[in-house]
Amino acid sequence: MNPNSDPVVTASMCEIAARALPVAPIGWTAPAGPPLIVTPEALARAAEGIAAAEVPGRPDAVIVAAFGDPGAEALAARLACPVIGIGAAAARAAARSGLPFAVATTTPGLEAQIDALMRRHAGTVPYLGCRFAAGDPVALMRSAAELDAGLLGAIVEAHAAGAAQVVIGGGPLGAAAERLRDRAPVPLLNPVLCAAREVAALLGAQHV
Repeated sequence: MNPNSDPVVTASMCEIAARALPVAPIGWTAPAGPPLIVTPEALARAAEGIAAAEVPGRPDAVIVAAFGDPGAEALAARLACPVIGIGAAAARAAARSGLPFAVATTTPGLEAQIDALMRRHAGTVPYLGCRFAAGDPVALMRSAAELDAGLLGAIVEAHAAGAAQVVIGGGPLGAAAERLRDRAPVPLLNPVLCAAREVAALLGAQHV
C-alpha cells in the first residue's frame, strides 16, 4: 500500500518487493493526497487514509510503503493478516546486524518522526540519526541523477559519522537504493525489501 498518491512509485515498489516474495504483490495507491509525503501534516493525513482504507481482496499480508509507516498500526488492528511498515522493518533489519546505522533520505521535515520510529524498533543498536540529500525533495524525485547524487552525499556523511550501514529512508527511494548499492561506502538497507523479506518469512513460518 502506497500512502503517496503516485501510481508510478507504487509499481516500482511492487517490482522491488516481488524479488523477496513468493508471489508478486498487488499494488494500492492512495486515491488522494500528495505524490510525496514531506511534512508531518501530510504524514498524519496519510495515516488517516491508510487506517480507513478498503483493502482489496483477502491478502495474506499488507506492506505499508511509506517510511513513516502512516496508519500501519491502526490498519493492523482492523485486519486479520500481518501489516508491516517499511520503516519499522528497516529498523529491525538494521538491529539484527548489531551494527551502528543511520538513515539517508530527502525529507528533513520528517526528521523527528523518522528518529522516533527508528529508535522504537532498533532496540539497543546505535542509531546515529538522519542525513539528508541537499535539495527540494519533490524536485529531486524528478531527476534520478540528482536524487542519486544527493543520497550518495548523505550516505557518505552518515558513514563519516560512524554508520556501518545506512537505511535509505523512503519507499519512493527504493529504486535509488538499488542503483546506489555498488557505489555506497557501506551496506544499504532498502526498506521495501526489508518489509518484503519479513512478509516472506512470516508466510513461510505459517506454512511449516
